[in-house]
Amino acid sequence: MTHPSRSKVLGLGAAAAVSAALALSVRTVHAQQVQPAAQPAAPIAVLSVMEQLSGGFADVASQTLPAVVSLRVDVENHEPQGGPQGFPFPFPFGGPPRGGTPELAHGTGSGVIVRADGVIVTNNHVVDGAVRIQVHLRDGRVLPARVLGTDAATDLAVVKIEATGLPTARWGDSENARVGEWVLAIGAPFGLEATVTHGVLSAKGRAGLGQNPIEDYLQTDASINPGNSGGPLINLRGEVLGINTMILGRGTGVGFAVPSRLARLVSEQIIAHGQVTRGWIGLGLQDLTAELARSLGVPPGGALASQVDARGPSGHAGIALGDVISAVDGAAVHSSNEVVQAVTAHHPGDTVALTVTRQGQTRVVRVQAGRRPDPDARSPREPGTAAPRENDHTLGMEVAPLPMPRARQLGVDRAVMVTEVIPGGAADRAGIHRGDVILQADQRPVGSSGDIVAATQDGTAALLVRRNNGQVFVPFTVE
Repeated sequence: MTHPSRSKVLGLGAAAAVSAALALSVRTVHAQQVQPAAQPAAPIAVLSVMEQLSGGFADVASQTLPAVVSLRVDVENHEPQGGPQGFPFPFPFGGPPRGGTPELAHGTGSGVIVRADGVIVTNNHVVDGAVRIQVHLRDGRVLPARVLGTDAATDLAVVKIEATGLPTARWGDSENARVGEWVLAIGAPFGLEATVTHGVLSAKGRAGLGQNPIEDYLQTDASINPGNSGGPLINLRGEVLGINTMILGRGTGVGFAVPSRLARLVSEQIIAHGQVTRGWIGLGLQDLTAELARSLGVPPGGALASQVDARGPSGHAGIALGDVISAVDGAAVHSSNEVVQAVTAHHPGDTVALTVTRQGQTRVVRVQAGRRPDPDARSPREPGTAAPRENDHTLGMEVAPLPMPRARQLGVDRAVMVTEVIPGGAADRAGIHRGDVILQADQRPVGSSGDIVAATQDGTAALLVRRNNGQVFVPFTVE
């Protein structure tokens, strides 16, 4: 979809022209100091370069716009709902429900055509729960769509309309994209179709936002708003670098896109098989920060096993809570996200070699990847009886023993639940929340506040905390 000569002008040509114009401007200013009557030529030269650059943006946008669609989605409106905690879009469909019957709510989103027979990539949250999807094409046609498959782990989906000969967008290489290069975001913010905004690629490999199990985002300051979800983030060659998926606050210039490397892999699996299969080893991970490493008494770096599914592949292979993973398949890793990316590149049945350090001893553990279980297949919570609270002002929190049915559900003999956090206290400073379940202190089981006090006799401890459906080690310091 890209004209070779145009790419050349937008790449080296535009940069050279801008540099030449700036140099000419400096020479002109110097000449004006010597000969005040000289006519300035720089503004004309700069204007020419800017017009050339502006024309390049316009050409790239016009080439890609025909492949970008707007999605109008009807979903069952059981009750008012919003996005996940911290999710920037107030409604999961890229725009607020509008009108309709009490049974249906309407939302908007965007998508990009990747195959001429009507295959469209968008976000999972745009079509999740949809009972009807209408696709608005750039040529004015409105066609019904069906969902080919979704992948909630990456917030991607593929839908299909019955049409042929459609304009398509071409995938780019997000791995080779450079931070600082210009990008365009195209979509339908607030339902305003065919909207183009521009900015730069602000960062790569953003993770830890807590919105999806698999996070490896491109960050951009191109303006993205509700309704842009599912639309493409393109480079100046008109190639799709990512699928826009979320923002952090409106008007902040902090938007995120699923990189093309991941989006292309997911969409091709969905097109071929209707679903995505990736390796799963039943392991929850977190970055091993310097502060956390001091609390655990281990060297910093790598990823820390903060949750192990005893019935999963890692549990069967002997991985334990507190193990530090420093390499996957012989390649060094420096963060939990790097481990996740390496593992999910495998298929179920593959063997994953993890380099694991435990109590100063390093060994290689071979784990056979399995298939991620259905996230909805969770055991129902059992009701418990209220337990007496324990209050320790040194810890800055109140705790109560966890009812045995809930403890058994978590696979532990005992634990405590945080019932109150004292503002400004040790628990508050550590980021402990009301409702957190504390399982361990310095890798020993916790059944009362006294167990935590005992672990903090030296002033610090590493608490293993269960929050929602995840577990993390939290460095905890008392004065």
